[in-house]
Amino acid sequence: MPVKVKKPHPALKHAAYSATSVLPGESAAEFEKLHRDLIAEYAPNGALEDDIVATMTRLVWRKQNLATFRIAELAKRRCDNLMNEKVPRVDLGLLLPEYEYAVDPAAREEGIRAAQEQARNELGGTYELVEIGETATVNRLMADLEVQDRLDAMIDKCLKRLLFVRGLKSISAGSSSAPPRRLAGSSKAA
Repeated sequence: MPVKVKKPHPALKHAAYSATSVLPGESAAEFEKLHRDLIAEYAPNGALEDDIVATMTRLVWRKQNLATFRIAELAKRRCDNLMNEKVPRVDLGLLLPEYEYAVDPAAREEGIRAAQEQARNELGGTYELVEIGETATVNRLMADLEVQDRLDAMIDKCLKRLLFVRGLKSISAGSSSAPPRRLAGSSKAA
């Protein structure tokens, strides 16, 4: 069983990473260029259209960079292997997993530090994908997209309601500003 060290990546404290945004190892400059290109292509007008183009940018970006999740998976696997190699354990046979680390805490911590240092050296910048953890997984991407889809559906519902109400108001305003029509056969009053 791999050792899990709960130390959140600094960017996670500020919600800087999302599975649908630019992840470590990806180019923020290329993402911004894609966003500018889509703005030029669709010429959004207003906050809602800006949001739609921004969402499209994130989705096109993620589609173009799906390999990042495979890289993250391989990096995590390598880190787990290093933890298994470097962190001392006591073989307790069939005992419960919570007894697996019944070793000197200082030796265990030293093993964790050694494994992390070797992983950082071997993986370089890719190690950041390991540090952000669950964010750089396909499961997290799917969860983020599901939430985004539900939010978009709710926004669409509000837009439909708004357009319906505006349509009713325009019909009402149009009929009240028109001069009254005379009925056939009625005479003009003098």
